[in-house]
Amino acid sequence: MDDLLKLITPYVTRLCASIAPADPADAVQESLLAGFRGLRGLREPVAVYGWVRAVTVREAVRVARRTGAETPAASEQIARLRDLLPAVGTDLTTEVRDLLARLPVQHRTVLVLRELEGLDERTMAELLDVPEGTVKSRLSRARSSFRKAWTR
Repeated sequence: MDDLLKLITPYVTRLCASIAPADPADAVQESLLAGFRGLRGLREPVAVYGWVRAVTVREAVRVARRTGAETPAASEQIARLRDLLPAVGTDLTTEVRDLLARLPVQHRTVLVLRELEGLDERTMAELLDVPEGTVKSRLSRARSSFRKAWTR
């Protein structure tokens, strides 16, 4: 169990910090606990990262909704989202971090899963337990909100 914990904790931490920035430590703890509770249900040990991602996203979204407070995103997360912005200089400002933090949890979640994790709409829909069309519309609205707020 210790080896598994060492293997997945950095991944879980990165996801939780992106989705639940107001309380990433709580999201990591809840995700790891839920993961270990459900470990017996893992059918394919080879798919451990996909399974951990599903558990982590569910728990991080739950924690983010519960905490409600928003905090700025980390600079490395912002750098990965750079292609959503119109042409900007190499230095991304605090304003961008604040902009990302103001996005609703649902929008921030789909942006993180798409832009940082590289997941497609079908996979995101399965992870979030919503229809694929819902994911597409959330992603479209998230990108649009991000761009509009940036140009203001």
